[in-house]
Amino acid sequence: MVKASQGPRHRTRKILKKKVREKGAVPPLSLVMRKYSVGDKVYIKPNPAIHDTLPHRRYVGKVGVVEGMRGRAYVVKVHLGSKEKKLIIYPEHLRPVSQ
Repeated sequence: MVKASQGPRHRTRKILKKKVREKGAVPPLSLVMRKYSVGDKVYIKPNPAIHDTLPHRRYVGKVGVVEGMRGRAYVVKVHLGSKEKKLIIYPEHLRPVSQ
């Protein structure tokens, strides 16, 4: 037997899948044009149609804090166990935490 590949998107069939009525490559403009400021809390909810800066599956559903910007992407700080990670993510993969 050949060993299964262990790429960055393996075992993501259900995690990175859209609902039937959400299918399509273009995300809503209200998500793309939204501005986040430093200190805002955001949910990481990836849009699988946009492959640029798609976060790893271990970060799906996590809450992070915006630390800054790089181009049009945001630098988001996420706690993963006892570690603190910084992710560079496009706004298509972020949702605001209502306060």
